Amino acid sequence: MPFTTEIPVTTDDLLSFLKDSVGSEVGNADLLKAADKFRCSLATVKKRLKQYKVGIGKWNLTVEEAREVFEKQIVQSTDKVSLVPTKDSTFVPFGNFNAVKKIIKSKVFYPTYIQGLSGNGKTFGVEQACAQLNRELIRVNITIETDEDDLIGGFRLQNGSTVWHNGPIIEALERGCVLLLDEVDLASNKILCLQSILEGKGVFLKKIGKYVKPANGFNVIATANTKGKGSEDGRFIGTNVLNEAFLERFAITLEQDYPSTVTETRILKALCNDAEFCARLADWAQIIRKTFNDGGVDEVISTRRLVHIVKAFEIFGSKEDAIQYSINRFDDETKQAFLELYDKIDAEFDLNKEELTEPQN
Repeated sequence: MPFTTEIPVTTDDLLSFLKDSVGSEVGNADLLKAADKFRCSLATVKKRLKQYKVGIGKWNLTVEEAREVFEKQIVQSTDKVSLVPTKDSTFVPFGNFNAVKKIIKSKVFYPTYIQGLSGNGKTFGVEQACAQLNRELIRVNITIETDEDDLIGGFRLQNGSTVWHNGPIIEALERGCVLLLDEVDLASNKILCLQSILEGKGVFLKKIGKYVKPANGFNVIATANTKGKGSEDGRFIGTNVLNEAFLERFAITLEQDYPSTVTETRILKALCNDAEFCARLADWAQIIRKTFNDGGVDEVISTRRLVHIVKAFEIFGSKEDAIQYSINRFDDETKQAFLELYDKIDAEFDLNKEELTEPQN
């Protein structure tokens, strides 16, 4: 069998042949003819003409038209609704809120890592800081499956054509938003695609040959239950050890604790009219957290859990129902211990109440 040598072919050769024999709009069959003409592979032809591709099996050989079609196919959302979070009238600032607000207000690129136990207001604080400062926020919930396509963007099939969609990172860069990477310690090493972005240098979109620079005010804030070293006690299942080079790109780490009893009472009173109940709940939670820190129990009552309780109280009108419904997520032993502790704090609480109030239709 004779050996066939592939003849070097240029983009201009292909353009000239296809325009003369077919026209400006060509398909796979036409590219096969060009490959046969120049005794080269179809892959070579496609590589030479990649900048002219406008859809699946479709190429437009007129540069101006190809660029116009391509620009139309990039789904943009920079002119859509505002991404400024809504101000929450019940929000009570505490912990690192003032520091976070100063960073966001400065509009200085200053990647910030916020670490703290679950349900202690890390994400809510960032959202409300942006709301108060009228700054747009894009929140991305990170998981082990999150990859470059989810973050940066990629081609999607739309009406038979492949269309580029910006990911949330690109949207944040172009709009100058605050980018919130929520639960970042759940990420895999695929998160390393953000390295240049965490340096404030923007990102090159190699799939479409475009460099995106960060607009003024762009910043990255990450929240996590751990400091990116994994969960030694196994409490936060699914958290991972993050790459040291990734962690090093965050300028500072803010440690977020639960609010003080006084502050937590204020938070609950903003949601519930029973001030005494709110104060007792805050005392109860603080005792449990101290016991947790001393190794006496394996669970804590978070601020978020207390909010669930007072909202349940507003719905059901019963302390017993509100607390039990809200702590049913714990195992029986822990739940009973928590109930017995609250019973000692609140003389009006009926630990032996047999039946919960049935929710009204």
